Amino acid sequence: MKILIIGGGNMGLTYAQSFLRSHITSKEEMMILEKSPERAELLAKKDIGTVYSEAELCLREADLVILAVKPQDAQELFAQLKPKTDPQQVFLSIMAGVQMDTIAHGLGIRKVIRAMPNLPAQLGQGMTVFTSSEEVTRIELVMVQNLLNTAGKTIYVSKESSIDAATAVSGSGPAYVFFFMHAMMEAARKLGFSTPESELLVTQTFLGAVELYLASNLSCQEWIQKVASKGGTTEAALQVFEQTGLHRAIGDGLQAAFNRAEELGR
Repeated sequence: MKILIIGGGNMGLTYAQSFLRSHITSKEEMMILEKSPERAELLAKKDIGTVYSEAELCLREADLVILAVKPQDAQELFAQLKPKTDPQQVFLSIMAGVQMDTIAHGLGIRKVIRAMPNLPAQLGQGMTVFTSSEEVTRIELVMVQNLLNTAGKTIYVSKESSIDAATAVSGSGPAYVFFFMHAMMEAARKLGFSTPESELLVTQTFLGAVELYLASNLSCQEWIQKVASKGGTTEAALQVFEQTGLHRAIGDGLQAAFNRAEELGR
């Protein structure tokens, strides 16, 4: 199976490296289309496949085409690719907010898979939610899921609207975690810890808490009850979080992200 990745940025490079590490494909079957000469030169040095600068040199050769460009570049890309596409090709898009109908119409194709990965895919710890058009066969869908699984975990959803919801939760989610970590590190420094100490305190706390959660069948609320004894320090902090409306603000933030994802789609 020949794979063409259009866009050699962070996610395009991540996928190329993940696919090769898993031995699902080989560098002889990997192609990357990158318009930036500087970026193309860098990709060529990594020896992860053949790097092209023109679509006509590689598009027709691909069985699977991965669209890994910025959504604002979609229409220009569609105009360039449409005369050269084959209806039997499968197109996998990771462009945020660009709907499958838009992709199918813009490229004159039928087989579209839309996915929303997140940044930890760079470490093989990503979370990707994906869906597909009816024309994608089950075999093709399994093939693509196997590829996506090389960068972390995946969830298939039947409704395309769930991709926008995933954008708000897991797609943007790492930034929420970093926001909370940053706030805790700042607070730790105000309490007298050095910058390295505050970073270690917070990062190890996050790592340990996630490992505890994954190692048990307890819910988040049950773990909170285990940590927060009556009248203790944890309870004092949690009461402030509740009084300031932090729980509601997080929900409002995710809703705002979801609304924005829908706006981008329109």
